[in-house]
Amino acid sequence: MSRKPDNILFLEQWLQNITSTSKTTTSAKSIIQAWSELRNSLQSSSFNQHHHQHLKTLVNSQISLHVADPQAKLLFSILTSSNFSLSHDSIALCFRLLYIWIRKSTKPNFPILDSVVGFLSKFDFGNGNNHVLFSEAILLLGAFSFVHSLSEKTKKSCLDIFCRLLVDKCRLVCLFDELLPNVLAGIGYALSSSVNVHFVRILDCLFGIWGKDNDGPQGSIVHGLMVIYLFDWVASNLINFGFLDKVNVFVREVFENFKENYASFAVFMSGIGVLRVTDRYGSLTGMILDVVTKMRTSAIVRVEALVSDLVSRKLRFSSNSGNDIQNRLLLQCVSLGLTRTVSFSNHSSLFVCLALSLLTEILPLPRLYGSVFELFPSSGGLKVNEIKEHLDGILFKEAGAVTGVFCNQYVLADEENKNIVENLIWEYCHDIYFGHRKVAMHLKGSDDELLKDFEKITESAFLMVVVFALVVTKHKLSSKFSQEVQTEVSKKILVSFSCIEYFRHVRLPEYMEAIRKVIASVNQNENACTCFVNSMPSYDDLTNGPDQKTKYLWSKDEVQTARVLFYLRVIPTLIEFLPGPVFGDIIAPTMFLYMEHPNGKVARASHSVFTAFMSMGKEPEKVDRVSLKEKLVFHYIQVSLSGMASGVVGLVQHLPAGSPATFYCINSLAEKANQLCSEIFTHEADEWKQWQGEPEPSKKLMDLLLRLVFLVDIQVLPNLMKLLAQLITKLPQDAQNIVLNELYSQVADSDDVIRKPMLVSWLQSLSYLCTVASNQSAASKKNKSADPISGGRITANL
Repeated sequence: MSRKPDNILFLEQWLQNITSTSKTTTSAKSIIQAWSELRNSLQSSSFNQHHHQHLKTLVNSQISLHVADPQAKLLFSILTSSNFSLSHDSIALCFRLLYIWIRKSTKPNFPILDSVVGFLSKFDFGNGNNHVLFSEAILLLGAFSFVHSLSEKTKKSCLDIFCRLLVDKCRLVCLFDELLPNVLAGIGYALSSSVNVHFVRILDCLFGIWGKDNDGPQGSIVHGLMVIYLFDWVASNLINFGFLDKVNVFVREVFENFKENYASFAVFMSGIGVLRVTDRYGSLTGMILDVVTKMRTSAIVRVEALVSDLVSRKLRFSSNSGNDIQNRLLLQCVSLGLTRTVSFSNHSSLFVCLALSLLTEILPLPRLYGSVFELFPSSGGLKVNEIKEHLDGILFKEAGAVTGVFCNQYVLADEENKNIVENLIWEYCHDIYFGHRKVAMHLKGSDDELLKDFEKITESAFLMVVVFALVVTKHKLSSKFSQEVQTEVSKKILVSFSCIEYFRHVRLPEYMEAIRKVIASVNQNENACTCFVNSMPSYDDLTNGPDQKTKYLWSKDEVQTARVLFYLRVIPTLIEFLPGPVFGDIIAPTMFLYMEHPNGKVARASHSVFTAFMSMGKEPEKVDRVSLKEKLVFHYIQVSLSGMASGVVGLVQHLPAGSPATFYCINSLAEKANQLCSEIFTHEADEWKQWQGEPEPSKKLMDLLLRLVFLVDIQVLPNLMKLLAQLITKLPQDAQNIVLNELYSQVADSDDVIRKPMLVSWLQSLSYLCTVASNQSAASKKNKSADPISGGRITANL
């Protein structure tokens, strides 16, 4: 739609190109042959199917075809020939060729034109079954009435026939979407005619096409866009030609005296079309300026009134009005209409309406999620088609443009409506989180194509929320607002971002900037930090799926995991301001749960939260926080070692025999176990008693090494036995007894005929050496532990 209305040759094609830009071309040879065959039809007094095909060939060349006066006379002769009878389809094609003639001719032959009008006035259109014929007649008559040099008498005759057809057949013809551009173009030509006859009647027919009764066509956003460009073209003509009386009548009939049978969306879009024209006419003077200013003012008042009523209905009766087709259509038109004019600087209802349109029509994820479960399983194809149609539709394609206008309107809106819209956006984030989580689990593996289409919409929703959130932060995180307001807004943005984290697939500067601003606002307020943490899903919510009827595994819930990962990344930045009980009651259960998540990125984030908590508090801390740290450390080590043990077991079982990686792993574990045991038994002589109850980290490592004795390959086993012997002989006697008893039990139960003889011999030697070492230690414990020669003798004996 980049061309100016003044340069439009075929109005119906201009309107049609809103949804389709397909063009057909025909060779010059085919065009010449077609005209030749049509002349032969008169000479032979016969008109056959191949002649009809030649008419179609010419019509398909509309853009490049030139119809001269002799050819127009040939067409009229074919229409009026008494030697053969034309089908309605052939007559419609002749009408279209005459339309091409009149639109491209600078000085048409008026006798031919008058003859065609006379033919049309007497033509029997029958019972109206041929809708194409009617649409072509309306288009042709409208074009005739628009010829400036034509006599007023002929123009009036054209408009008389035009209105008769329009009143009788217009709504039926417009039931066919492919014919609507012809009808609207014919109306546009007629409204731009220099004569005033039937002007109001034509307006009534136009705006009544989509009337409230059921016998007319169902309006659509495409129809609305056609109306915008139709009135952009018509209003430009009325101003350029100086038809100011018509302008005043149009303003009075459409904007000032709104009629019940006028379709609201069509009136709204006509107002947008008029405003597009007045945007271009900023340098007028005199009477024309007064008329144009009045037209502009009236259009704005009517548009704003329609939007205000719509917003009132939607907000007051949101549960019922969502299914009202007319309300939905007007919402769609408001969103696309406002992207096509710069006339509105500040109107709160427009701002709220844009928000409602974005959330319910352009990115209608909650409604689409609901449709997945409302439809029967056998109708899955319908769901796929519904979403694919939305993705291919003009509404979704203009989501970015609408978001831009929406954010510009936010800056200009009053604070009350800002708050209304903010809450709508934050609530939408929650809705799509819960909706997508449920749908993803329902469709994953069974309908991945549908799920992929859903995620194309969620990507756009994510971008819309992020851009809007940044605008909000720039406005409200400033000195103009109290600290309480700033922290409340920041908390809501953080929670909303957590809900849409799963949909974040690209690194956006807007996202990073918004995150930095809101965290800086929250992280100095203990209450705000606590509220944010309280918004995190509870342990029960995390481990129980949204649908109790289906089997649920929390670690497979990717939507939920993304949200939790967001919290795990943000919490370390706020941890200084979190009370100990909040961390222990809310964060810790989730943190420990996700330490065991199979995704390494998620598990590392959980460990980072624990590290941040343990490392804070350089200055004297409260007793409750110190106590909590001590409690969490025990559980942290157990969870960490449990995860490490399963990893090591998997590692040694799947690496090649004698792998250097296995040797490295075994040596590292033994070294760490030796370090832990040395630290424990050096400071606490009776610490070994803990090994008999809840296992300590050192005991867990020892258990892991004992388990590996039966898992590592034979090439690695001797090295492991040597390391274990060095470690066990350094333990206190009671601790040695515990380990040796476990080893005896495990070897006795083993049925491995290859390694069991080796282990029996080794265990007997180890037991003897432990007894010798224990006796020697009683005499000179300190010297013994520091004598490297003694340690070497033990290793050599083993």
